[in-house]
Amino acid sequence: MATTVDLVIIGSGGAAFAAAIRAVELGQRVAMVERGTVGGTCVNTGCVPSKALLAAAEARHVAEDADHRFPGITTNAGPVDMPAVIAGKDGLVTQLRTERYLDVADAHGWRTMTGEARFDGTAEDPFLRVTTPEGTVESVHAKHYLVATGSHPWVPPIDGLADTDHLTSTTVMDLGVVPASLLVLGGGYVALEQAQLLARLGSQVTMLVRSRLASHEEPEVASTMGQVLTDEGIRLVDGAHVTRVVRDPGTGKVVATATVAGEQRVFEAEHLLLAVGRRPTTARLNLPQVGVSTGHLGHVVVTDELTSTNPRVWAAGDVTGHPAFVYVAARHGTLAVENAFTGAHRSVDYSHLPRVTFTSPSIGAVGLTEQQALTAGIRCDCRVVPLHLLSRAQVNRDTRGFIKMVIDADTSTIIGITAVAKDAGELAAAGVHVLGKTLDEVIDSWAPYLTITEGIRIAAKAFTTDISTLSCCA
Repeated sequence: MATTVDLVIIGSGGAAFAAAIRAVELGQRVAMVERGTVGGTCVNTGCVPSKALLAAAEARHVAEDADHRFPGITTNAGPVDMPAVIAGKDGLVTQLRTERYLDVADAHGWRTMTGEARFDGTAEDPFLRVTTPEGTVESVHAKHYLVATGSHPWVPPIDGLADTDHLTSTTVMDLGVVPASLLVLGGGYVALEQAQLLARLGSQVTMLVRSRLASHEEPEVASTMGQVLTDEGIRLVDGAHVTRVVRDPGTGKVVATATVAGEQRVFEAEHLLLAVGRRPTTARLNLPQVGVSTGHLGHVVVTDELTSTNPRVWAAGDVTGHPAFVYVAARHGTLAVENAFTGAHRSVDYSHLPRVTFTSPSIGAVGLTEQQALTAGIRCDCRVVPLHLLSRAQVNRDTRGFIKMVIDADTSTIIGITAVAKDAGELAAAGVHVLGKTLDEVIDSWAPYLTITEGIRIAAKAFTTDISTLSCCA
């Protein structure tokens, strides 16, 4: 069997759907190949289920904590019915997969093929062989090919780890019971979110962090979130280099041996969650056959315009090794299609890319950190505004956190904003439109009182004013 289309897409996540929608809009014939569940990581095993569970854990935590924060309020939280929590999450995933993916594909009318895709042919004349679950093989020929296969949790080469049953960011969200105890390897956004989630549901959590929490963000993030997590009963071990993992046959617990500050220490728990990063999913695509190069992490090597070393093969999303956010993947998909079929020659620009970690309080950032600015040779200046100076935080009775602003000292233009606060992601989203503006432009702009985004204007004023002496809205 053989099929000929204008564009064939391998994968069915955010990058794939954005690409398919744009290609159909441009009048192109599209086929999409998916070996598993339509929708990719975000809706099935990533953003949607994790944030749904985080919201559930937040609700329980608020019920436990509200009487400490708000005078006159008495609340309590009972035991967690984990199967019901998981069922609620699964129901939302099914709903969004249907509404945002399956129904969208039907509305646009492209063909979705179920099977394993593998490149064949030559660099000059590539095509795909798609093997269905039943064993049928179909050849698919196209003008252009888009690799949008995403990424998967990485298992590092730690002695014994491959032979020790462990949880990943995917499997941890399907647990039928709350673990009595949990070891978390990692300190990035997945580790932070899942550690707080399970702790708030009742697990005794220990985090083994190789460097520091959120190591790519401002150091104030690590110190603030470290205190937040510690206050919630999570045990943090920084500078932990795990050298061996086994499951004790006597107790059934996972035992991790780690070097901490030059000493060997042993940690144990009922379960181990591996949250040390992800790797692009390319191993079974046979990319070398058609002249597509991959990097040392397995990612498809692409130009700024998202073409690979084969001009007919493009890549988008996590598989490129670029920032692993679904909104990046979607932008990639659209951009790759426009470059392939219209000759747009558009490049991806990350200078205003926002990033959010959905802990509580959350972490939001956009632009450069102070260290990144210095590394880039920019003479910068910074201000850190403690959250207790923000009225919204006082009203919420949650003043954990800060807002940090980085400016180019020569031009007074804003080049970076980082925040730890309730709804810090909204600050990051607003910051997308603030980067590149001068302090005076932000100070002279409107900022609604009692919002978290008012903090951007307050941070700007902090460069020239003692903000602790200001009245509301001054």
